[in-house]
Amino acid sequence: MSISSLYNHLRQIAVDEFADIVVEAEIEALSTGDPRKLRLSIVDGSFVDIFVSLTKRYSYHWQRTSEHSNALYRHDNAPHSSWRSISTYPKHFHKGDEQNVVASHLSSDPPVALREFCKFVRETLRHESQR
Repeated sequence: MSISSLYNHLRQIAVDEFADIVVEAEIEALSTGDPRKLRLSIVDGSFVDIFVSLTKRYSYHWQRTSEHSNALYRHDNAPHSSWRSISTYPKHFHKGDEQNVVASHLSSDPPVALREFCKFVRETLRHESQR
C-alpha cells in the first residue's frame, strides 16, 4: 500500500467510525504532494495529529489547550535515549505532558492504532462530560 493510500484509509476510518468526536479530518501534504500528517479536529476544539511512515515510524498526538485542559497525549516510537527504561522501548506514551512517559501498548498496525487512539480520545471526552 502506498503512503497516500494509507493516509486516505486512515482518514476514512476517522470520518466513518469516529464521527461523534471528529469534526474534520484533513491530510496535510508536503511540497512533493506526499502526505505529511493527518489532522483530526475534535469536538472539544482540540486536535489529533497522526504521522505514519512506510519505515514504521509513527506518532499519534492529541493536543489539548482549553479552559478545561492543557495536556498532550502521544504514542510514538522515536528512540529517545531518555525513555530506554520504558519496558516497551522505543514505543512509549506521553501521558498528559512531555515528561510523564509510560509504556505504550498501542498496535503497530496503523488502522488498528488509529482506532485504539480515537477510542482513548472518545473515552476521555466521555469521562470528562460525566463530571
